[in-house]
Amino acid sequence: MGETKSVFVAIVGRPNVGKSSLLNALIGEKLAIVTSKPQTTRTRITGILTRGETQFVFLDTPGIHKPRTKLGQRMVKTVADSVGDGDLTLMVFEPYGELTEAESELIEQIRSGHTRAVAAINKTDCLKQPADLELRRSFLQQLGVFDEVLPVCAAAKEGLDELLGLIDRYAAPGPHYFPEDAYTDLPEKAIVAELVREKLLLYLRDELPHGTAVSVERFKEREGGGLVDIEVTIFCEKKSHKGMVIGKGGAMLKKIASAARADCEEFLGQRVNLQCWVKVKDDWRDNDFYLNNFGFRN
Repeated sequence: MGETKSVFVAIVGRPNVGKSSLLNALIGEKLAIVTSKPQTTRTRITGILTRGETQFVFLDTPGIHKPRTKLGQRMVKTVADSVGDGDLTLMVFEPYGELTEAESELIEQIRSGHTRAVAAINKTDCLKQPADLELRRSFLQQLGVFDEVLPVCAAAKEGLDELLGLIDRYAAPGPHYFPEDAYTDLPEKAIVAELVREKLLLYLRDELPHGTAVSVERFKEREGGGLVDIEVTIFCEKKSHKGMVIGKGGAMLKKIASAARADCEEFLGQRVNLQCWVKVKDDWRDNDFYLNNFGFRN
């Protein structure tokens, strides 16, 4: 192997443009949870891909939006900090739609910070006609902040090699910061909590899941291996929400736990005994103590 090099890439964009799907497709692992609900990603998730001499370190960030809670404020700050931390900003767009106010503000932040940036137009499988792609590409290039604009489709894994080739140009000579086979720096407990939260987002109605947080209270491998005991607490903001999470006769909680357990077993590569409990923490999204406790650091 020749001289090693690394590149840190902040993946940014508004909710639901497919940032997490793109991260998972690039590193080839289900690392970031993916749902059709906005603001699925709450914290910065690091995905790592080592290809030959280059180590790509991707920072998947929450969707940019107008915050209405302290949690929202911390999510937006995470995006701004990530843009400053990376060697390159990769901003993801859809093929259609006006820029939101939050997108425009982030583009101005990139411009004023003289940050190196490229754009990816995701969801090219949704194009109505090929000419629309060129219109979108031309519009984004005319903003004057992106070195290049590339089309990709995270769902179909199309355009990923071209995107990695482009990003590779921004890599700087130096050591690899993570082991060659690493694909994240997140602890296993954090990924398990995210897998449980993904099922909450999938199975419960729109507003409720954003009022939930997941904490892994116990994570212990039994002697002899082959089985991991995991205890998880799901926190909600209201007593009525607790009832929705548990469901009639405990049916909803059982459904959430069963689906999460299957994903945990696939991720950990061994059998899992998953126990889920539900507790109420009033308005935790506006409480600094709880936000810190649940890992949403300032």
